Amino acid sequence: MRGNPGRVTIYDVAERAGVSISTVSLVVNAPHRVSPATRERIVAAATELGYRMTPGRRIGATRIAVAAPFTAHPSYLRRLSGMLLRARSAAADIIPYDIDSAASAASPLLETLPVRTDAAGLVLMGVPLGGAARRASRTARVPVVHVDVVPTGRTAVDGPVVLVDDRRGGDLLGTHLAGLGHRSFGFVHDVQVSPAYVSSGMLRAEGLAQHGHVRAYPAASGSDVSEAVRRAAADGCTAIVAGHDQLAASVLGTLRAEPHLRSLSVVGYDDGDLAQALDLTTVRQPLEETGRVALELALGIVSTGAARGGVTRLEPELVVRDSTRPA
Repeated sequence: MRGNPGRVTIYDVAERAGVSISTVSLVVNAPHRVSPATRERIVAAATELGYRMTPGRRIGATRIAVAAPFTAHPSYLRRLSGMLLRARSAAADIIPYDIDSAASAASPLLETLPVRTDAAGLVLMGVPLGGAARRASRTARVPVVHVDVVPTGRTAVDGPVVLVDDRRGGDLLGTHLAGLGHRSFGFVHDVQVSPAYVSSGMLRAEGLAQHGHVRAYPAASGSDVSEAVRRAAADGCTAIVAGHDQLAASVLGTLRAEPHLRSLSVVGYDDGDLAQALDLTTVRQPLEETGRVALELALGIVSTGAARGGVTRLEPELVVRDSTRPA
């Protein structure tokens, strides 16, 4: 029964079209899953009643907030896309929040809970929660699933964690480069202001160091990358390991502009359209899969009310292309 007789609702549309409210919701949010004849009948009923057929919150859906430094790191957008694909077949609404990168902050812990009061759960990517935010999540009974946050004595977490094995990724790159005769690696990475948390880059450098000497060169801009490459070459590095594919693209740009540096091998991290276009040797992260797993964990906790912990660790994969060559 309609609660407000003066306002047309999804229930009115369903009654007029002779379908369930879930079918009306599908026409709004996933029209490809409804037959053309049924779609036309529902749209006609909505038009007659003056009901606006626009995508929005689905009936009975669980609202999950997702907070990450999306604009700072494109890899988090790929994780989000994995969540959105999974949400198509799950009763879930995804609300994204863009936050600052932990690497750029003097205090990398997130001290305020970045969710609305009607969110049933939170997936937090790349930025650890501070003590105040953890207490707020417990008080609000909002379960948190962490992605790309390494639990340590300095970085406590409440709830499950989803990680890609970054140390293994560095090991894969080191094994490949050492097999080509490289023994000195220049690690060009984003600037990390605070050492108060363990970053993905730190773990990759550890894996890489099993196979040779690693020199770190932080770079905050394109000019910094060019200077880092020059310094690495002057220091005797024969291979440049970039913290991610975007940095590797800048490294390759420097090599094209300065022919005397073209003997350097270059590798990236993440893999995707950019790495394929550049023919870049890189490590493929299962980014979309981490998003899917994180959403399923969050929905499971919300539906059962059971507190869960532990770490789900996914494996990276080496992709060899033409940007690496014998030392």
